Amino acid sequence: MNGMDHEKQRQRYIAGTEGAPPVPPPGGYRGARRQQTGSPAPADAPVATASAAASAPSSATAAATAEDVKQPANILGWVALGVSILFALILLGTLLAGGTDILYSVTMLAVQLAVVALIVAALVTARGRMLGGIAIVIAVLFNVATVGGLSAVQTSASGSYDGMKTEEQKHEEAYPGIKDTDPQDALSQQSLEEVQAAAESLFADIRARITDEFGYEWVQVGDEDFRPERNGYGGESMLVEYASAGWATTEPIQDHDRKVEVMGVIDDVVTEHGMSYLYSFNDQYSGIDPSMLEKLYGSADPREQHTWEYYSENYPEPMRFYADIFDLSNDPTGDFLKTREAQNARTGEPLEGLQIVVIASAVLSEADREEYEKRLEEYSSFF
Repeated sequence: MNGMDHEKQRQRYIAGTEGAPPVPPPGGYRGARRQQTGSPAPADAPVATASAAASAPSSATAAATAEDVKQPANILGWVALGVSILFALILLGTLLAGGTDILYSVTMLAVQLAVVALIVAALVTARGRMLGGIAIVIAVLFNVATVGGLSAVQTSASGSYDGMKTEEQKHEEAYPGIKDTDPQDALSQQSLEEVQAAAESLFADIRARITDEFGYEWVQVGDEDFRPERNGYGGESMLVEYASAGWATTEPIQDHDRKVEVMGVIDDVVTEHGMSYLYSFNDQYSGIDPSMLEKLYGSADPREQHTWEYYSENYPEPMRFYADIFDLSNDPTGDFLKTREAQNARTGEPLEGLQIVVIASAVLSEADREEYEKRLEEYSSFF
């Protein structure tokens, strides 16, 4: 191809390329073929060297990490794990021994903080991290808060506080009387057996009079209940609170005048038995605030109350007598009905009608009288 033809061909490729970079000369730039087929130019060497240098730290880190993984855990990790296990065993031992107070002591809390600090130190080291993780799991499961809570529940349920009490405290717990009360009162007043007999006699007379005058029949409600009285020193005295079985009429008493008549008959009977005249809690003359009367009895007006509550006693003897009349016709909301239904489900007592019961506090059984007096000899300084 002559020069003229070559020039025409060249013009065909560059037509319309004004402003573009010039095309390479015929045959390309000198040495271009050699650079494409040979090794990289020396100018590129620094770039390759820099790339290799940049990758060197990454390779070194990976090698170091692999080396750490292959190496066994350090002594700090083993110590943290061992201490955590030991502390958990101490907590469990204290729990089994019932030492609730020890678990919540300042010393135990300080030891726990030391264990936590040791575990944290193990976690920040590469070779102690795995054992530190195991140790912290143990610490989460067995710590003062968790084990102490279990111990408190156990101690409360069993009442086993003896491990932390002095001999003096244990002696106080065994006091047969009641703190700040003359122990001779229990000996001079009615015994438990005398209260039971007096209550039965009183109930019999009330039932007979009410049935004779109004025709109401009766049903027994519940059973006698005996609850040990606390002695005020953390233990139980030899005295008991007695609650008699109750008696209830099988028919409602809803007429206001009839209620007044019924309570009048009961008032006569209790005074015949040496007790005080009936006192009305629900009456407007009781001294109770009208808002409280409404809350307790449904209204401040006795004619609209769902409950009448009367009381008598034989002070200084321990008997207290209660007579209540429940009237659902004065329950427009139905709330009191729900209360009575719940009580009926527990005791089987009628929903409405008259109920009578006797309660006596801090009474001593005749069978315990001799032991009571003997034990009091050890507590002469208490009274």
